Amino acid sequence: MNSTPLASMLWVLVGGIVGSLGAVGLKAGAGRLKFTIGALLSNWQLIGGVIAYLASSVLFVKGMKQGQLSVLYPLVAVGQIWTLLWGRILFKEKITQNKLIAVALILVGVGLIGYGNSQSEVTAVPAPATTVR
Repeated sequence: MNSTPLASMLWVLVGGIVGSLGAVGLKAGAGRLKFTIGALLSNWQLIGGVIAYLASSVLFVKGMKQGQLSVLYPLVAVGQIWTLLWGRILFKEKITQNKLIAVALILVGVGLIGYGNSQSEVTAVPAPATTVR
């Protein structure tokens, strides 16, 4: 497998977004968390978070089917950016300078991996033979 199809990358990226919504559901449900059967079954935010995580796993598997793991798995990190945005929008969490630096690093890393996907595979070049005297 020499390259990763764009469709595989899109499946994984969408899986990251869905997974970030799963984190939102778990966070929202955690505020009402009680460890009784009735309380767990009625905690729709928690149930939604679990369902979103399961759905994201299905999307990841769909994407991983035809792509390179070394290219696709780092795309999961883009979900962290969505999680940061959902945290700000829904939970009024602060976006700090360090968080922005982390987002920039994620984007640079994903970009480099995507660029590396378009490059041909590097092969070792044998060293020139030396003669011993």
